[in-house]
Amino acid sequence: MDSKSHIDLRSYIFLDSLQLQMASYLATVSRGYLPVAGQACCIIEIAPGIEINTLTDVALKATNVTPGMQIVERAFGMLEVHSSSQGDTRMAGEAVLRSINKNEADRLKPRILTSQLIKNVEDHHAQLINRTRMGMMLLRGDTLFVLEVEPAGYAYFAANEAEKSANINIIDVMGFGKFGRVYIGGKEADVLECKANVEKRLAEVSGRSGKDDYK
Repeated sequence: MDSKSHIDLRSYIFLDSLQLQMASYLATVSRGYLPVAGQACCIIEIAPGIEINTLTDVALKATNVTPGMQIVERAFGMLEVHSSSQGDTRMAGEAVLRSINKNEADRLKPRILTSQLIKNVEDHHAQLINRTRMGMMLLRGDTLFVLEVEPAGYAYFAANEAEKSANINIIDVMGFGKFGRVYIGGKEADVLECKANVEKRLAEVSGRSGKDDYK
């Protein structure tokens, strides 16, 4: 296999167990083979985007995993694979890393660009968000947590951690492109707890610091 050392590893995340809402959300937006709750999941984001095609081939031939999403943009590419076996899912991700001569330390460390709370959401504001959301409904009186993160792939990690940490609703998640965004809703105390945990967990993700070079 030709060396793929020119590929930039933007985000690389292993989720040991997809939470109920997160799995359902991925199943709503995925065009591939749909995951279910409890499965392990690996998300890989690279640049340039076209190379994600060859990396999908590497992952699927390495072990028994199923692709849920493959996003191919000019600048960035994203792959999500999942399996009921954590070992198979890890092996698929590791095979991709080997093929591009990278390891987890070569990924970009997540950078939070926006972390905002809107308390006691008004009716019409909730309606605006619900018209375009792919997850749960935002209701009047809820507290809304909006997170923006770079690279985008870490949005899925943030949403899964949010669901682990508190009784919240995943309203929407965008995990590809230049920036990732997560919309979380629920009771104020739960959303505050979730926000603190998500920021803590993102800060714990290792990787190289700095902005990526792709615009």
